[in-house]
Amino acid sequence: MSLVIPVITAEAVTQGQAAYQATTGKFGIADANAAGKQQFRGIFMRTAAAGQATDLCIYGFLSGFTVSGLNADVILYLSDTAGALADAAGTMTVNAGRVVALTDGSLTKVVFIQADWLRAWS
Repeated sequence: MSLVIPVITAEAVTQGQAAYQATTGKFGIADANAAGKQQFRGIFMRTAAAGQATDLCIYGFLSGFTVSGLNADVILYLSDTAGALADAAGTMTVNAGRVVALTDGSLTKVVFIQADWLRAWS
């Protein structure tokens, strides 16, 4: 199960990047070391230009991330690299999700994300 919502972008975004919500109500690329962007509101599901509508996954399991070398249950954080997730906290500690093993024979690892819409980071 996933929860995906439509949003309007504040800047050009790429599928798979972490998002923040600006005070304008638009969504841009989150960054753990950039004031105002140090929040995690979800993962962009499609590439979009500034001002366009796109989908944002705020809860669910996502494939396509390079996590095969990480242990299952590792916490993922917002990175100091704009739009990226990492297995170590950035300048500000912003939890974004966990690495989860699927039930297939090879225990394929995916990312479970859960955006925290109630938390204020500062």
